[in-house]
Amino acid sequence: MRCLIVDDEPLAHAILSDYIRKVPFLELVGATTSPIDALSRVQLGEVDLVFLDIQMPELTGIQFLKLVERAVGGNKCRVILTTAYSDYALEGYEHDVVDYLLKPVSFERFYRAVQKLFPKNEPTTPAVVDPAPDDSRNPTPSPAAIPSGSAPKEFIFVKTEYRLQRVSLPDILYCEGLKDYVSLYTIGDGSQPERMLTLQTMKSLEEKLPDNQFIRVHKSYIVAVNRIESIERNRIYIGKAVIPIGDTYRDAFYRIIES
Repeated sequence: MRCLIVDDEPLAHAILSDYIRKVPFLELVGATTSPIDALSRVQLGEVDLVFLDIQMPELTGIQFLKLVERAVGGNKCRVILTTAYSDYALEGYEHDVVDYLLKPVSFERFYRAVQKLFPKNEPTTPAVVDPAPDDSRNPTPSPAAIPSGSAPKEFIFVKTEYRLQRVSLPDILYCEGLKDYVSLYTIGDGSQPERMLTLQTMKSLEEKLPDNQFIRVHKSYIVAVNRIESIERNRIYIGKAVIPIGDTYRDAFYRIIES
């Protein structure tokens, strides 16, 4: 499917372009900050799928959807909305969008969205390139399962107050949940960790982190396994930080440590 990215953020272009290139049944034909230019390409039949931001200066995503419906009947081009705001989800679905992706978008969530373009009763489902022979996240994957990939994940993007911030996975020490926020502690200047506040939940962050490198040890804590210095009386020591091991997570944690 020929894909077009319409977004006024260069970082969104970079992330979505990378995701599209990883999926063999998608082809990136362009990325633009101008919804007017995108509308012209859709009308000319150059695009099968648009990844559309909602908040843009020239034309909002919802206005774009209405114009596309009038121009091409709403059937020749599919749309996946991408935005940092959840307020428009319902209105987007009223215009028959494929899916609604909330930024920052993980590759797993992206892949689930594009799979919706194919009927569930198709005999085969396209797979991500270079699947790993063994995926510890899913020991018995279905044809539609997302493989872990042959290359290890090296970084993630987290949403701070003003931007999406790239964070190197080897630099993360541990994460502490604070209701709808998470404090991310990374290697600082050597004397003390550096703290970054990210606008997301522990659950959403946990889904981003590779489970062979990070483990949930408490309802409020995720730790980097290779940063653990010692464990004593159900407490984890990482530098000067003392992190409790919750009752719910204790057995699974010790099984991983022992193995």
